[in-house]
Amino acid sequence: MATERYHRQVILNGFGEAAQILLSKARVLVIGAGGIGCPALQYLAAAGVGCIGIADDDTICLSNLPRQVLFKTEDVGKPKTIIASKRLRKMNPEIDIICHPVRVERAHILNLLRGYDFVLDGTDNFESRYLINDACVLLNKPLIFAAVSGFEGQLAIFNVTGKQGNRCNYRDIFPIPPDPGEIANCADNGVLGVLPGIIGTMAAAETIKLITKTGEPLINQLLQYHLLNQEAYKINISPGNDYIIAAHENDFLKMVDPIFCDTACNPTQINMEQLISLQNQSTMMVDVRERHELPLLNEEEYRKVPMTEFMAFLDRDIAEKNIVFICQHGIRSRLAAQAIQEKYGDSKIIYSLKGGIEKWKNYF
Repeated sequence: MATERYHRQVILNGFGEAAQILLSKARVLVIGAGGIGCPALQYLAAAGVGCIGIADDDTICLSNLPRQVLFKTEDVGKPKTIIASKRLRKMNPEIDIICHPVRVERAHILNLLRGYDFVLDGTDNFESRYLINDACVLLNKPLIFAAVSGFEGQLAIFNVTGKQGNRCNYRDIFPIPPDPGEIANCADNGVLGVLPGIIGTMAAAETIKLITKTGEPLINQLLQYHLLNQEAYKINISPGNDYIIAAHENDFLKMVDPIFCDTACNPTQINMEQLISLQNQSTMMVDVRERHELPLLNEEEYRKVPMTEFMAFLDRDIAEKNIVFICQHGIRSRLAAQAIQEKYGDSKIIYSLKGGIEKWKNYF
């Protein structure tokens, strides 16, 4: 162990060499190399966590840079896991960094998690959060949860036995996933870059405390942080009984969450090439983003119908045979497509642009 590198930690009263050794032996998987994941990765690497895995299938875009400070302008368009691993290896060449350039999915998440002792969830969508939580419960993996919304952040440690002998998970406080689009994400609602930096750093601190058995980690507690007034408070979490988590791997693999996977809630999704091919047919293309959202689209080609005004749109008759809904990331457009499908049934062909404008922004 490089004593000089970790000297300030080793001499810290209440930490010491024993804690540093625990860090060096730990294996931590960080899921999501975004606004929360980037600062968490930097501090975990700098602290000397022996092996860090990075799971993310996304590439870097310009709008990431105000909050994902691990990346630079020249990195735009490159895979997040590759760039993050290069920077972290330069920061601390004495630890192992493993890239997992994949989106966590039910079919492979258990195999992914088996290689790690601790999991840090820095994802930005509810589908991934519930999936990661349930997999950690099944495999008995401690889960450090971090999230941001607007000017607020949340932080908790799940699946670790607390002082009262209880072991809580994400579903104990949020048993039922919200409907798609019910709660706006940062991409749609906006975020001040410093907020995920604060929460991501706090998540790294909780991970270090958990690994080294230092202090009082947020076990069975949810920390709510408010950026605008610098206030924070904790909510104690108790075990619930109004949800079901698979207890066996085969059951887990077979499970489907109707909130995300019910075919009735998933209209036909198309890519940009398919959308372009529809433009020469009888097609109405509808932008359901709010009027303040960028980039602005040509309203001669894309009809502007914000979701906040969508009920009035439903009352109108549409002459076109095909209707394609578009939003920033493909979530609200699916909701709009479902609503219009209920009105027209099979008399119209309804589509949603998969991944939204953010995925296909070079075409707009």
